[in-house]
Amino acid sequence: MPEKESIFRNPWIYTFATLVIVLLYTGWIFWSRHEANREFEQRQVEKQREQDARTVELMGGDRFEIRNFYASPGVIARGESAELCYSVSNAKSVAIDPPAGPVWPSYGRCVDVSPTKNTTYTLTAADATGHTQTASVTLRVR
Repeated sequence: MPEKESIFRNPWIYTFATLVIVLLYTGWIFWSRHEANREFEQRQVEKQREQDARTVELMGGDRFEIRNFYASPGVIARGESAELCYSVSNAKSVAIDPPAGPVWPSYGRCVDVSPTKNTTYTLTAADATGHTQTASVTLRVR
């Protein structure tokens, strides 16, 4: 009677089992790296959202306001020029009186002025609903 060959003596079984283990391990590596990359991207998106929210808040958020209005330098000699600098948030229009050149809503803008005597400049900003705010600065001329 012929002897039955054991299933464990067949090299194809070991080769197939090894191949399955290698494929499962490789699949696990790819999946774990995919998950790690996805978590990293989610953290990056969240950090960007937080940074964007801080930036919006620093720029005035949803508030309508004149953030800054100043002259630099505050005192000049006759014939010299100075800068009038302003910053507004959520404004639709701005005007400087007496006129100091073209102005528009900005988070940071300066215009050159050369008054011949002490001058008080008034910045008026208006939002989309018609509310206005004003700020003044005096530029002294010696």
